[in-house]
Amino acid sequence: MPVLEAFVTDQPIDSDRMLLAVESPAVGAVASFYGVIRNHDPEASGEVVSLDYTCHPDAGRIIREIADSVVTQLDPEGEALVVVGHRIGRLVVGDAALVAHVATGHRGLAFTVCQELVERIKAELPIWKHQQEASGRTVWSNLGLDADG
Repeated sequence: MPVLEAFVTDQPIDSDRMLLAVESPAVGAVASFYGVIRNHDPEASGEVVSLDYTCHPDAGRIIREIADSVVTQLDPEGEALVVVGHRIGRLVVGDAALVAHVATGHRGLAFTVCQELVERIKAELPIWKHQQEASGRTVWSNLGLDADG
């Protein structure tokens, strides 16, 4: 089973534990993505201080389906070992929001699978972020709406 873990959690993501999960004597490369909260965003008018991530109730199932689909499409031999997690709830600048580790025999496949996995999750996973700015202004990402009216 190449997708070892795919989850959505309201707890801090333990990247080190996830990395240990993909260790294997057959692994020659691990490509990782560690997406963190930054203090700016194109949709923000000021400094971002935190985000509240919310998700659809099926997000846990959907992230697994996305991971399975990417691995099936790009790694028909079943070589890749994949772990991926997305955090929900209140996150502050520097917190990890999305972590993925893809282990394979060679770097090319690891990079390809990891990149496609992240792109598909960002495009398809029903998770939304509500940004809080230092000024007190809030905005839902990708909607361009002020929560203040």
